[in-house]
Amino acid sequence: MTENSPSVWDRRFLVLAAGVGSWSKDRSAKTGCVIVGPDRLIRSTGYNGFVRGVDDDVDARHERPAKYSWTEHAERNAIYNAARVGISILGCTAYVNWFPCVDCARALIQSGITRMVGLRPDHTDPKWGADFKFSIEMFSEVAVEVALFDMPDLAARV
Repeated sequence: MTENSPSVWDRRFLVLAAGVGSWSKDRSAKTGCVIVGPDRLIRSTGYNGFVRGVDDDVDARHERPAKYSWTEHAERNAIYNAARVGISILGCTAYVNWFPCVDCARALIQSGITRMVGLRPDHTDPKWGADFKFSIEMFSEVAVEVALFDMPDLAARV
C-alpha cells in the first residue's frame, strides 16, 4: 500500500471519479468510480445509485437501511457497465473517491483490477470501518496495489 502524494494522473482520475459520483441521486453519498487501462484510457465509469429502471423518486428508498437494498455501489456499477458492453477491465486501475467496501473489493479483485486508487479510509466509521479493514487485507493478500491519498475536497460523503 502506498501513501504519498498522488501523481498528476492519479489526481486527474480521482477528480474525474468525484465528478462521476456527483451524478448520483443518492441523497447522502456521491461516490464515483473510473476504471482506467494501462494506456490511461478510460474503460468504464460508475456511480452509486439506484438499479436501472427503479423509481428513485420514492423518498422511503433513500432512507437507511432500505437504500442499501435499492442501490448499487459505484465500483460494481463500473464493473457492470464494462461487462454490459463487452469491455475487459483485466489489468486496469480503479479510481474511487471513497474506499471500497468488502463487497466491492471482492468484485474489483474478481474482475481483474490490479491497482486501486482511493481516499484514505476512516477505520472508525460506524458503518464501513470494519469493511475497510477487510478490503485492505484482501487487496494485500492478492497483491492488488493500493494507493491512498488525503484529498478531502474529493470525499464522497455529503
